[in-house]
Amino acid sequence: MKMISGLDEDSFVACCRLVLQKSEELRDGWRWEQGSEGYLRKTVLHSVSIQEAENSEREIAHKECQSSEAVLLDDEDDDNVAGANCPADPPLWVHSEFHVLFSSSYRTPVMFFRSNTLEGRALSLDAMWSFIKPKLKSSSEEDLLSTVTQQEHPLLGQTFFMLHPCKTNTFMRPVLQAAQRENRAVNYVLTWLSVVGPLVDLFPILLCSRTRASVSERLGFQPTL
Repeated sequence: MKMISGLDEDSFVACCRLVLQKSEELRDGWRWEQGSEGYLRKTVLHSVSIQEAENSEREIAHKECQSSEAVLLDDEDDDNVAGANCPADPPLWVHSEFHVLFSSSYRTPVMFFRSNTLEGRALSLDAMWSFIKPKLKSSSEEDLLSTVTQQEHPLLGQTFFMLHPCKTNTFMRPVLQAAQRENRAVNYVLTWLSVVGPLVDLFPILLCSRTRASVSERLGFQPTL
């Protein structure tokens, strides 16, 4: 299957089927949503660091930390104060939903995602930038805007964050060319996920650390992801 110049929709679906097969074996949580167009979907509960986020989100993180600590305290121990051991910028626990769609314009996969606090409040774009910024080699406003934006989900008509696909062909082409030279099969969607997933705390199945580090450097992510 030749994909040097980009991915076609049939190849995208075939790659997704293989991802789903392996996900089912490992209970990794990916599922296929079928509508006018099919796409991969996964939900995750995880913590995010939001040191530079809006005060409201930082307050939520502090409340969650204090609540968790209060449950662990002995009611008879008057020397303990709930929240005393919470860090200045505690992580915020969020429910995140990830969708992998096919972009006919870029001929690549594209990730749409959204995150909500445990109280059901949607994470702001500023908070998401604060979370992603440390993972980029360059953290200029232009780079942030070209990496993560807010867009209407093309199938659901709801507001999601989107990892912009404009650089995808650039960092995927060398990987596909190397695989072709070595006569080695490569799953485009899984390889792509291994690079862009860690940017949003999404660690896909069967990560190949060598491929991830090599491709991440071309994309401009920290190679330690």
